[in-house]
Amino acid sequence: MYLTKEKKEEIFAEYGKNSNDTGSAEAQIALFTYRIQHLTELMKKNKKDQVSERALVGLVGKRRRMLDYLKDNDIERYRAVVKKLGLRK
Repeated sequence: MYLTKEKKEEIFAEYGKNSNDTGSAEAQIALFTYRIQHLTELMKKNKKDQVSERALVGLVGKRRRMLDYLKDNDIERYRAVVKKLGLRK
């Protein structure tokens, strides 16, 4: 499995307040980004995998909504997370 418990804790520790902070917008965006990168690599190998493509589009939409929420409520946190993750915009 590509996303182990240890990897999740590592992502949450880096982007959240601590390794148990699973609810902050930054931590969720970082987790979505990790999953999107994994699915993107998978789609490069399996171009006709429609189930993975649908999951990828759904994750991109979730991340976009979380980023919009963060932008509307706290622009400084939004700018920090976009810069740290290397996202466009």
